[in-house]
Amino acid sequence: MRIYLVAGELSGDILGASLMRALKARYPEVEFRGIGGPRMQAEGFDSLYPLETLSVMGLVEVLKHLPELIKVRRHLLRDALEWQPDVMIGIDAPDFNLGLELRLRKRGITTAHYVSPSVWAWRQGRVKTIRRAVDRMLTFLPFEAAFYREHQVPVTFVGHPLADELPLIDDRVAAREQLGLDPEVQLLAVLPGSRGNEIRFLGDTFLSAIERLCVRYPDLEVVIPAATPLRRTELEALMDGRTSLDRARVHLVDGQSREAMTAADAVLLASGTAALECLLCHRPMVVAYRMAPMTHRIARHLVKTEWISLPNLIARETLVPELIQDDATPEAIEESLAPLLSRAAGDVSRQRELRDRFEVMHRELTCDASAAAARAIGELAGR
Repeated sequence: MRIYLVAGELSGDILGASLMRALKARYPEVEFRGIGGPRMQAEGFDSLYPLETLSVMGLVEVLKHLPELIKVRRHLLRDALEWQPDVMIGIDAPDFNLGLELRLRKRGITTAHYVSPSVWAWRQGRVKTIRRAVDRMLTFLPFEAAFYREHQVPVTFVGHPLADELPLIDDRVAAREQLGLDPEVQLLAVLPGSRGNEIRFLGDTFLSAIERLCVRYPDLEVVIPAATPLRRTELEALMDGRTSLDRARVHLVDGQSREAMTAADAVLLASGTAALECLLCHRPMVVAYRMAPMTHRIARHLVKTEWISLPNLIARETLVPELIQDDATPEAIEESLAPLLSRAAGDVSRQRELRDRFEVMHRELTCDASAAAARAIGELAGR
C-alpha cells in the first residue's frame, strides 16, 4: 500500500506519526511519502519539504508566501500523480490541502482529509469544495460527522486523540500531589490562554474575578498554569500590580494545565482546546473570551453556531456557561463560578451530575482515533 500524507504544522506531525503507526500495524509493507515533520520521519516517512513550509499564519504572511506555496502544491501534485498512491491524506491545513486533494481526486487518486476545518461554524460554503475534494472526511467530533452527513459528504467519526490520551478515571489526589497542593483545600484552576492577546484581553478580568472569589470563599486557593515562559512573565507583571491580591493563595505554575484542571474543584478558562481538555478531566467549568472589538463585530456576523465551547457543541446544549466579550466581567464570572464552588447540597449534587456527564462524553469520544482512521483509510484503499 502507498499512502501520500501532507501535514502542515506540529499538531499534524503528531497526528500523522500516530496514524502511520496504526497503518503499519495493519499493513506492514505500507509506504509513505509527502510532507511531514520529525515524528513522521522517525516512523519512516519520506518528506519532500520541511514541515514548516506550510506553517504560515495570518493573511499578510500567506499573501507574502503565496507564490512559494503554489509552487509547492504544483510539485506535490506532479509527484503524487507519478507515485500513484492508493490514498492521499491531507492532515489539517485545509486551505492548502483541500486544493491539492481536489486536483488529485479529479485525476483519479482517492483522497481523505483528517481533522475537519471549522466549516460548521463559519464559511459554511466551503462544504461544497470539500464534497468535490474528498472521498472521506475523518472527524474528531460527532457533531462534525452529523454536519457532513447532512451535506452529503462521506464521513467517518474516528474519536478524539485527546480522549484516548487522558484517563477515563481521573485522580484528583495524585494531581494535587504533583502540584504540591493540599489534598483537602478548595481549589480553582484558572487558564487565561496561551496567546499574548488572550492575556492582554482576559488577564486583568480573570485576576479581578479571582480577587472577588477569594473574598467570597476565604479558604479558596487558585492555581494558574502559565502556557509558556513569556506568558508567565506577563501574568507575573499583572499580579505584581495588584496589592489586593493575596499571592499566598495564588499558585502560578509552569505548564501542567491538565494536572491543574484535574486537581481543581472548578475551572475558569479562555475558550479553546482547553475547554475540551477540561471536559476530559471531568471538571465543571466557566468559559470566557474577549477579543479586539473590531474582531468581535466581524466574528458575530461570520460564526453560525449557538455555542463557542466544545463541551456545549458536543452536547448540543448549554452545559457550560459562556461569557463572551462584554459579558465577560469579573462580576459575571464570580456569579457563574459560585455554584461550581459552593458546598451547598443542591450545588454539590449538580457538580457531581456534571462530572458524570463529562465522563460519559469522554467515553463516547474514546475510539482509538488513529486505529479508527487507519481502518477508514484501509476501506478507501480497498475500494
